[in-house]
Amino acid sequence: MRSEWDRLIRRLREARAAATLRQMRETDALLTGAIAFVLGFLVASVVFWNRTLSITGAWSVGEVAAYGGAAVALLSFLAGRIGLRLEAVEAPEKRDPDAANDGFAAPGQRLRWYELIAIALAHAAVALLAWFGLAALLEAGFRDAPVFPFPGAVLVAVALALTGYVCYLSAIALSPTSISLILAVYLVIGALTAMLEASDPHWWRDNLSALGMSSNASSPAFNGTLIVAGVMVTTIARYATAALPVPEPRDERGRTIVRVGLILIGVLLALVGIFPVDRFFLLHNTVATGMAVCFAGVVIALPWLLRRISRVFVVLGWVYVLVIALLGVFFATGYYNLTAVELIAAVLIFSWIIVFLRTAGADHGAWDADRARHGEAAART
Repeated sequence: MRSEWDRLIRRLREARAAATLRQMRETDALLTGAIAFVLGFLVASVVFWNRTLSITGAWSVGEVAAYGGAAVALLSFLAGRIGLRLEAVEAPEKRDPDAANDGFAAPGQRLRWYELIAIALAHAAVALLAWFGLAALLEAGFRDAPVFPFPGAVLVAVALALTGYVCYLSAIALSPTSISLILAVYLVIGALTAMLEASDPHWWRDNLSALGMSSNASSPAFNGTLIVAGVMVTTIARYATAALPVPEPRDERGRTIVRVGLILIGVLLALVGIFPVDRFFLLHNTVATGMAVCFAGVVIALPWLLRRISRVFVVLGWVYVLVIALLGVFFATGYYNLTAVELIAAVLIFSWIIVFLRTAGADHGAWDADRARHGEAAART
Protein backbone atom coordinates (compact mmCIF):
# COMPACT_ATOMS: atom_id res chain seq x y z
CA MET A 1 0.00 0.00 0.00
CA ARG A 2 2.82 2.36 0.88
CA SER A 3 4.63 1.62 -2.37
CA GLU A 4 1.48 2.45 -4.35
CA TRP A 5 1.15 5.73 -2.48
CA ASP A 6 4.80 6.59 -3.16
CA ARG A 7 4.33 5.78 -6.84
CA LEU A 8 1.28 8.05 -7.00
CA ILE A 9 3.17 10.91 -5.35
CA ARG A 10 6.09 10.45 -7.74
CA ARG A 11 3.80 10.56 -10.76
CA LEU A 12 2.12 13.69 -9.48
CA ARG A 13 5.49 15.37 -9.05
CA GLU A 14 6.55 14.34 -12.55
CA ALA A 15 3.32 15.71 -14.01
CA ARG A 16 3.79 18.92 -12.03
CA ALA A 17 7.36 19.29 -13.28
CA ALA A 18 6.20 18.94 -16.90
CA ALA A 19 3.35 21.44 -16.52
CA THR A 20 3.55 25.15 -17.22
CA LEU A 21 3.29 27.66 -14.39
CA ARG A 22 -0.29 28.47 -15.34
CA GLN A 23 -1.22 24.77 -15.39
CA MET A 24 0.39 24.28 -11.98
CA ARG A 25 -1.63 27.11 -10.49
CA GLU A 26 -4.88 25.91 -12.04
CA THR A 27 -4.24 22.40 -10.71
CA ASP A 28 -3.54 23.71 -7.21
CA ALA A 29 -6.75 25.77 -7.31
CA LEU A 30 -8.75 22.71 -8.37
CA LEU A 31 -7.19 20.65 -5.58
CA THR A 32 -8.07 23.38 -3.10
CA GLY A 33 -11.66 23.34 -4.31
CA ALA A 34 -11.75 19.54 -4.14
CA ILE A 35 -10.50 19.51 -0.55
CA ALA A 36 -13.09 22.15 0.38
CA PHE A 37 -15.79 20.03 -1.29
CA VAL A 38 -14.88 16.88 0.65
CA LEU A 39 -14.53 18.62 4.02
CA GLY A 40 -17.68 20.65 3.44
CA PHE A 41 -19.68 17.55 2.57
CA LEU A 42 -18.45 15.65 5.63
CA VAL A 43 -19.08 18.51 8.06
CA ALA A 44 -22.47 19.35 6.57
CA SER A 45 -23.52 15.68 6.66
CA VAL A 46 -22.83 15.58 10.40
CA VAL A 47 -24.59 18.90 11.04
CA PHE A 48 -27.62 18.01 8.89
CA TRP A 49 -27.91 14.38 10.03
CA ASN A 50 -31.50 13.20 10.49
CA ARG A 51 -32.96 16.71 10.13
CA THR A 52 -35.28 18.49 7.73
CA LEU A 53 -33.61 21.75 6.83
CA SER A 54 -34.63 25.21 5.73
CA ILE A 55 -32.82 27.40 3.23
CA THR A 56 -32.26 30.22 5.72
CA GLY A 57 -32.33 30.47 9.50
CA ALA A 58 -30.41 28.81 12.33
CA TRP A 59 -28.35 25.78 11.20
CA SER A 60 -29.85 26.07 7.73
CA VAL A 61 -28.17 25.32 4.42
CA GLY A 62 -27.56 29.01 3.81
CA GLU A 63 -26.07 29.66 7.24
CA VAL A 64 -23.68 26.69 7.12
CA ALA A 65 -22.63 27.60 3.56
CA ALA A 66 -22.06 31.24 4.55
CA TYR A 67 -19.95 30.60 7.65
CA GLY A 68 -18.16 27.70 6.01
CA GLY A 69 -17.52 29.83 2.93
CA ALA A 70 -15.93 32.57 5.05
CA ALA A 71 -13.60 30.05 6.71
CA VAL A 72 -12.71 28.43 3.39
CA ALA A 73 -12.06 31.86 1.83
CA LEU A 74 -9.52 32.69 4.54
CA LEU A 75 -7.79 29.30 4.36
CA SER A 76 -7.76 29.23 0.56
CA PHE A 77 -6.31 32.74 0.41
CA LEU A 78 -3.59 31.66 2.84
CA ALA A 79 -2.93 28.52 0.77
CA GLY A 80 -2.61 30.63 -2.36
CA ARG A 81 -0.01 32.91 -0.80
CA ILE A 82 1.93 29.89 0.48
CA GLY A 83 1.69 28.37 -3.00
CA LEU A 84 3.34 31.46 -4.46
CA ARG A 85 6.27 31.06 -2.07
CA LEU A 86 6.61 27.35 -2.89
CA GLU A 87 6.74 28.09 -6.62
CA ALA A 88 10.03 29.90 -6.12
CA VAL A 89 11.46 26.76 -4.48
CA GLU A 90 9.86 23.99 -6.55
CA ALA A 91 9.94 25.58 -10.01
CA PRO A 92 12.24 28.62 -10.10
CA GLU A 93 12.99 28.02 -13.79
CA LYS A 94 9.30 28.61 -14.65
CA ARG A 95 9.19 32.03 -13.03
CA ASP A 96 10.46 35.23 -14.58
CA PRO A 97 13.14 36.55 -12.18
CA ASP A 98 12.46 40.11 -13.33
CA ALA A 99 8.68 39.84 -12.94
CA ALA A 100 7.03 42.18 -10.44
CA ASN A 101 5.33 40.79 -7.35
CA ASP A 102 1.53 41.06 -7.04
CA GLY A 103 1.24 43.31 -10.07
CA PHE A 104 3.52 46.06 -8.72
CA ALA A 105 5.38 48.13 -11.27
CA ALA A 106 8.75 47.64 -9.56
CA PRO A 107 10.12 44.07 -9.11
CA GLY A 108 11.30 44.65 -5.53
CA GLN A 109 7.92 45.67 -4.10
CA ARG A 110 5.39 43.32 -2.54
CA LEU A 111 2.29 43.40 -0.35
CA ARG A 112 2.87 43.74 3.38
CA TRP A 113 1.45 41.33 5.95
CA TYR A 114 -1.25 43.68 7.26
CA GLU A 115 -2.34 44.46 3.71
CA LEU A 116 -2.69 40.75 3.00
CA ILE A 117 -4.74 40.32 6.19
CA ALA A 118 -7.12 43.08 5.09
CA ILE A 119 -7.49 41.57 1.61
CA ALA A 120 -8.06 38.11 3.09
CA LEU A 121 -10.74 39.47 5.44
CA ALA A 122 -12.39 41.18 2.49
CA HIS A 123 -12.51 37.84 0.65
CA ALA A 124 -14.04 36.16 3.71
CA ALA A 125 -16.60 38.93 4.16
CA VAL A 126 -17.62 38.82 0.51
CA ALA A 127 -18.05 35.03 0.69
CA LEU A 128 -20.02 35.24 3.94
CA LEU A 129 -22.40 37.94 2.78
CA ALA A 130 -22.72 36.59 -0.76
CA TRP A 131 -23.86 33.13 0.38
CA PHE A 132 -26.21 34.67 2.95
CA GLY A 133 -27.67 36.87 0.22
CA LEU A 134 -28.06 34.00 -2.24
CA ALA A 135 -29.76 31.90 0.43
CA ALA A 136 -32.20 34.73 1.18
CA LEU A 137 -32.95 35.05 -2.54
CA LEU A 138 -33.60 31.31 -2.88
CA GLU A 139 -35.78 31.37 0.23
CA ALA A 140 -37.94 34.04 -1.40
CA GLY A 141 -38.24 31.90 -4.54
CA PHE A 142 -38.82 28.58 -2.72
CA ARG A 143 -40.84 29.79 0.23
CA ASP A 144 -41.23 27.18 3.02
CA ALA A 145 -39.51 24.51 0.87
CA PRO A 146 -37.82 21.76 2.94
CA VAL A 147 -34.29 20.60 2.18
CA PHE A 148 -33.23 17.02 2.95
CA PRO A 149 -29.85 16.25 4.52
CA PHE A 150 -28.03 14.71 1.53
CA PRO A 151 -28.84 17.39 -1.08
CA GLY A 152 -28.26 20.04 1.59
CA ALA A 153 -24.78 18.66 2.27
CA VAL A 154 -24.05 18.57 -1.47
CA LEU A 155 -25.14 22.20 -1.87
CA VAL A 156 -22.89 23.29 0.99
CA ALA A 157 -19.98 21.29 -0.45
CA VAL A 158 -20.41 22.90 -3.87
CA ALA A 159 -20.54 26.38 -2.31
CA LEU A 160 -17.33 25.76 -0.36
CA ALA A 161 -15.59 24.22 -3.38
CA LEU A 162 -16.42 27.24 -5.53
CA THR A 163 -15.28 29.61 -2.78
CA GLY A 164 -11.99 27.77 -2.31
CA TYR A 165 -11.26 27.65 -6.03
CA VAL A 166 -11.98 31.34 -6.64
CA CYS A 167 -10.16 32.61 -3.53
CA TYR A 168 -7.05 30.53 -4.28
CA LEU A 169 -6.82 31.94 -7.79
CA SER A 170 -7.45 35.44 -6.46
CA ALA A 171 -4.64 35.10 -3.90
CA ILE A 172 -2.03 34.11 -6.48
CA ALA A 173 -3.11 36.68 -9.06
CA LEU A 174 -3.48 39.86 -7.03
CA SER A 175 -3.18 43.00 -9.12
CA PRO A 176 -4.33 46.62 -8.94
CA THR A 177 -7.40 45.75 -11.00
CA SER A 178 -8.39 42.76 -8.87
CA ILE A 179 -7.91 44.63 -5.59
CA SER A 180 -9.99 47.57 -6.83
CA LEU A 181 -12.74 45.13 -7.80
CA ILE A 182 -12.55 43.38 -4.42
CA LEU A 183 -12.75 46.76 -2.66
CA ALA A 184 -15.80 47.81 -4.67
CA VAL A 185 -17.67 44.54 -4.07
CA TYR A 186 -16.70 44.51 -0.39
CA LEU A 187 -17.91 48.07 0.21
CA VAL A 188 -21.24 47.48 -1.53
CA ILE A 189 -21.95 44.20 0.26
CA GLY A 190 -20.76 45.51 3.64
CA ALA A 191 -22.84 48.69 3.42
CA LEU A 192 -25.98 46.86 2.29
CA THR A 193 -25.59 44.32 5.09
CA ALA A 194 -25.27 47.08 7.68
CA MET A 195 -28.39 48.78 6.32
CA LEU A 196 -30.40 45.55 6.46
CA GLU A 197 -29.23 44.76 10.01
CA ALA A 198 -29.96 48.24 11.42
CA SER A 199 -32.02 48.18 14.62
CA ASP A 200 -33.67 51.46 13.69
CA PRO A 201 -35.40 51.20 10.28
CA HIS A 202 -35.34 55.00 10.05
CA TRP A 203 -31.59 55.37 10.62
CA TRP A 204 -31.34 57.30 7.35
CA ARG A 205 -33.13 60.27 8.95
CA ASP A 206 -29.96 60.98 10.95
CA ASN A 207 -26.84 60.25 8.90
CA LEU A 208 -24.81 57.40 7.45
CA SER A 209 -22.71 57.17 10.61
CA ALA A 210 -25.83 56.14 12.54
CA LEU A 211 -25.23 52.62 11.18
CA GLY A 212 -22.03 52.51 13.23
CA MET A 213 -23.51 53.63 16.56
CA SER A 214 -22.80 51.28 19.46
CA SER A 215 -26.53 50.93 20.16
CA ASN A 216 -27.23 49.77 16.60
CA ALA A 217 -27.09 46.08 15.70
CA SER A 218 -25.44 47.02 12.41
CA SER A 219 -22.39 48.61 14.08
CA PRO A 220 -20.04 45.58 13.78
CA ALA A 221 -20.75 45.19 10.06
CA PHE A 222 -20.54 48.92 9.30
CA ASN A 223 -17.49 49.77 11.39
CA GLY A 224 -15.68 46.58 10.37
CA THR A 225 -16.30 47.40 6.72
CA LEU A 226 -14.79 50.87 7.14
CA ILE A 227 -11.71 49.61 9.00
CA VAL A 228 -10.84 46.89 6.50
CA ALA A 229 -11.64 49.20 3.57
CA GLY A 230 -9.30 51.82 5.04
CA VAL A 231 -6.40 49.37 5.09
CA MET A 232 -7.22 48.35 1.52
CA VAL A 233 -7.17 51.99 0.41
CA THR A 234 -3.64 52.36 1.80
CA THR A 235 -2.71 49.27 -0.21
CA ILE A 236 -4.25 50.79 -3.32
CA ALA A 237 -2.29 53.99 -2.64
CA ARG A 238 0.99 52.09 -2.89
CA TYR A 239 -0.19 50.14 -5.92
CA ALA A 240 -1.36 53.18 -7.86
CA THR A 241 1.58 55.46 -7.17
CA ALA A 242 4.21 52.75 -7.69
CA ALA A 243 3.14 52.54 -11.34
CA LEU A 244 3.55 56.26 -12.01
CA PRO A 245 6.61 57.37 -14.04
CA VAL A 246 9.01 59.81 -12.36
CA PRO A 247 11.41 61.08 -15.06
CA GLU A 248 12.38 64.14 -12.99
CA PRO A 249 12.81 64.91 -9.25
CA ARG A 250 9.73 67.15 -9.23
CA ASP A 251 7.66 64.22 -10.54
CA GLU A 252 8.95 62.03 -7.73
CA ARG A 253 7.97 64.67 -5.16
CA GLY A 254 4.51 64.92 -6.70
CA ARG A 255 4.10 61.16 -6.62
CA THR A 256 5.10 61.09 -2.95
CA ILE A 257 2.54 63.79 -2.10
CA VAL A 258 -0.23 61.91 -3.91
CA ARG A 259 0.75 58.67 -2.16
CA VAL A 260 0.71 60.33 1.27
CA GLY A 261 -2.66 61.93 0.50
CA LEU A 262 -4.23 58.60 -0.50
CA ILE A 263 -2.73 56.86 2.53
CA LEU A 264 -4.20 59.58 4.75
CA ILE A 265 -7.61 58.97 3.17
CA GLY A 266 -7.30 55.27 4.01
CA VAL A 267 -6.13 55.91 7.58
CA LEU A 268 -8.90 58.44 8.22
CA LEU A 269 -11.48 56.05 6.76
CA ALA A 270 -10.35 53.35 9.18
CA LEU A 271 -10.51 55.84 12.06
CA VAL A 272 -14.12 56.66 11.13
CA GLY A 273 -14.91 53.00 11.83
CA ILE A 274 -12.76 52.81 14.96
CA PHE A 275 -14.44 55.82 16.60
CA PRO A 276 -18.28 55.54 16.43
CA VAL A 277 -20.14 58.82 16.25
CA ASP A 278 -22.20 58.23 19.43
CA ARG A 279 -19.13 57.64 21.62
CA PHE A 280 -16.55 59.91 19.95
CA PHE A 281 -18.65 62.61 18.34
CA LEU A 282 -15.98 65.29 17.90
CA LEU A 283 -13.21 62.88 16.91
CA HIS A 284 -15.47 60.99 14.49
CA ASN A 285 -16.58 64.16 12.72
CA THR A 286 -13.01 65.50 12.64
CA VAL A 287 -11.56 62.45 10.88
CA ALA A 288 -14.54 62.24 8.51
CA THR A 289 -14.11 65.89 7.54
CA GLY A 290 -10.36 65.42 7.24
CA MET A 291 -10.90 62.57 4.80
CA ALA A 292 -13.04 64.78 2.56
CA VAL A 293 -10.48 67.61 2.74
CA CYS A 294 -7.62 65.24 1.82
CA PHE A 295 -9.59 63.94 -1.14
CA ALA A 296 -10.39 67.44 -2.40
CA GLY A 297 -6.77 68.55 -1.99
CA VAL A 298 -5.37 65.58 -3.92
CA VAL A 299 -7.91 65.92 -6.73
CA ILE A 300 -7.51 69.68 -7.18
CA ALA A 301 -3.69 69.59 -7.15
CA LEU A 302 -3.41 66.43 -9.27
CA PRO A 303 -2.38 68.02 -12.62
CA TRP A 304 0.50 69.86 -10.91
CA LEU A 305 1.59 66.85 -8.86
CA LEU A 306 1.34 64.30 -11.68
CA ARG A 307 2.06 66.10 -14.93
CA ARG A 308 1.59 63.01 -17.11
CA ILE A 309 -1.82 62.03 -15.71
CA SER A 310 -4.73 61.93 -18.15
CA ARG A 311 -6.40 65.33 -18.46
CA VAL A 312 -9.77 63.65 -18.92
CA PHE A 313 -9.29 62.00 -15.52
CA VAL A 314 -8.29 65.35 -13.99
CA VAL A 315 -11.49 66.97 -15.26
CA LEU A 316 -13.50 64.02 -13.93
CA GLY A 317 -11.99 64.54 -10.48
CA TRP A 318 -12.77 68.25 -10.51
CA VAL A 319 -16.36 67.50 -11.48
CA TYR A 320 -16.57 65.09 -8.54
CA VAL A 321 -15.34 67.77 -6.14
CA LEU A 322 -17.83 70.29 -7.52
CA VAL A 323 -20.68 67.79 -7.11
CA ILE A 324 -19.67 67.12 -3.49
CA ALA A 325 -19.52 70.87 -2.82
CA LEU A 326 -22.95 71.30 -4.41
CA LEU A 327 -24.31 68.52 -2.19
CA GLY A 328 -22.96 70.42 0.81
CA VAL A 329 -24.92 73.48 -0.30
CA PHE A 330 -28.06 71.38 -0.71
CA PHE A 331 -27.62 70.07 2.84
CA ALA A 332 -27.01 73.55 4.26
CA THR A 333 -30.22 74.82 2.65
CA GLY A 334 -32.23 71.81 3.85
CA TYR A 335 -32.84 70.42 0.35
CA TYR A 336 -30.94 67.16 1.08
CA ASN A 337 -30.51 65.38 4.38
CA LEU A 338 -27.04 64.43 5.61
CA THR A 339 -27.42 60.73 4.73
CA ALA A 340 -27.95 61.50 1.04
CA VAL A 341 -24.93 63.81 0.99
CA GLU A 342 -22.66 61.28 2.73
CA LEU A 343 -23.83 58.37 0.59
CA ILE A 344 -23.31 60.15 -2.74
CA ALA A 345 -19.97 61.59 -1.60
CA ALA A 346 -18.76 58.13 -0.54
CA VAL A 347 -19.72 56.66 -3.93
CA LEU A 348 -17.88 59.47 -5.75
CA ILE A 349 -14.73 59.21 -3.61
CA PHE A 350 -14.37 55.45 -3.91
CA SER A 351 -15.20 55.39 -7.60
CA TRP A 352 -12.50 58.04 -8.16
CA ILE A 353 -9.94 55.95 -6.25
CA ILE A 354 -10.77 52.86 -8.32
CA VAL A 355 -10.58 54.75 -11.62
CA PHE A 356 -7.33 56.40 -10.51
CA LEU A 357 -5.81 52.98 -9.95
CA ARG A 358 -6.63 51.92 -13.50
CA THR A 359 -5.59 55.26 -14.99
CA ALA A 360 -2.21 55.13 -13.24
CA GLY A 361 -1.61 51.65 -14.63
CA ALA A 362 -2.47 52.83 -18.15
CA ASP A 363 -0.11 55.80 -17.82
CA HIS A 364 2.65 53.48 -16.64
CA GLY A 365 2.20 51.30 -19.71
CA ALA A 366 2.23 54.30 -22.03
CA TRP A 367 5.39 55.63 -20.36
CA ASP A 368 7.15 52.26 -20.75
CA ALA A 369 6.22 52.11 -24.45
CA ASP A 370 7.41 55.68 -25.00
CA ARG A 371 10.67 54.99 -23.19
CA ALA A 372 11.23 51.85 -25.28
CA ARG A 373 10.73 53.79 -28.52
CA HIS A 374 13.23 56.44 -27.43
CA GLY A 375 15.71 53.71 -26.48
CA GLU A 376 15.41 52.04 -29.88
CA ALA A 377 15.85 55.39 -31.65
CA ALA A 378 18.96 56.14 -29.59
CA ALA A 379 20.40 52.70 -30.37
CA ARG A 380 19.94 53.22 -34.12
CA THR A 381 21.72 56.56 -34.00
